[in-house]
Amino acid sequence: MVKEKKSVKIRVPRINLWMISTIALLAILIVVLARGKLTGQAIAPTGKITSTLTADEAGKKAIDYINKYLLRGQGEATLKDIKEENGLYALQIEINGRTYDSYMTMDGKLLFPSAINLTQTPELPQRQEASKFDAPDREKANVKFFVMSFCPFGNQAEFGLEPVYRLLKDKVEWEPHYVIYSNYGGYPNYCLDEEEKYCSMHGIQELNQDIRELCVWKYYDHDTWWDFVIRVNKECNSRNVDECWEPIAKEVGIDVDKIKDCQKDEAVSLLEEEVKLNQKYGVRGSPTVFINDVEYRGSRTPEAYKQAICSGFEEPPEECSETLGASGGSATGQC
Repeated sequence: MVKEKKSVKIRVPRINLWMISTIALLAILIVVLARGKLTGQAIAPTGKITSTLTADEAGKKAIDYINKYLLRGQGEATLKDIKEENGLYALQIEINGRTYDSYMTMDGKLLFPSAINLTQTPELPQRQEASKFDAPDREKANVKFFVMSFCPFGNQAEFGLEPVYRLLKDKVEWEPHYVIYSNYGGYPNYCLDEEEKYCSMHGIQELNQDIRELCVWKYYDHDTWWDFVIRVNKECNSRNVDECWEPIAKEVGIDVDKIKDCQKDEAVSLLEEEVKLNQKYGVRGSPTVFINDVEYRGSRTPEAYKQAICSGFEEPPEECSETLGASGGSATGQC
């Protein structure tokens, strides 16, 4: 397959305000720690010398604060370990089965959920241009895309893929899938079951919508699925979708009762299959896109997706010569 040469566009990266604020905070912290080391005592944000807490006192204070003000009943934090490290207390905190490294000033007044190790060079995300992506050739290209129904980056991927679907239709094997977590957030606010095997990042209504979309894919044609999903992405959110989806479904020709029956009777079996695929392909976030089982990490514009998918045909269909829109977001955002 001969590919056209594409011109190279140089984009100036947008300023990352979070990174700037993090660096500024670290600079302040370094000054505070340096002053504290000179006196051997902890320094408060006001510059006054304060008493150092013991490790047990600091750990208890951090856990009590997280449970009372941050989690507020949506799970429970426990302290796995605490030790002094670089003039701070380093804490290992477990929340809903996951362990997080956090830090606290020794006076117990500042808690840092994470820290940047300035002695290490970070691995920067690589932008993969669509013209450089070359999927293994198949007679019929296969596209698996894993999303969360209300992850903005997952929606971005669906908005980018939908025009490609309209162009190529059944010349491609399309497979929408969903990112399912276990032991996340807790039952019933985030998880379908008390064992917390099937949970979603943005709450139980998002998980309910994942199931409904799987049901629509199973029982309706693909045009109807895309009509439904794109409308839901635009008009609903993770707080109102349990009511918002019904009028949209009716307008695009979906039997609401049929989908409710599927949701009631088939939710667990559908989610079991999603979990297996998540594990098989090592999916950790939304969106994750595979073309002929090779992960694509490039731009999320319709044209970029089209080029990447068309690279996976033994003989590309004539529609691959058509140009689609080039507008879209970056390739690095993920829920």
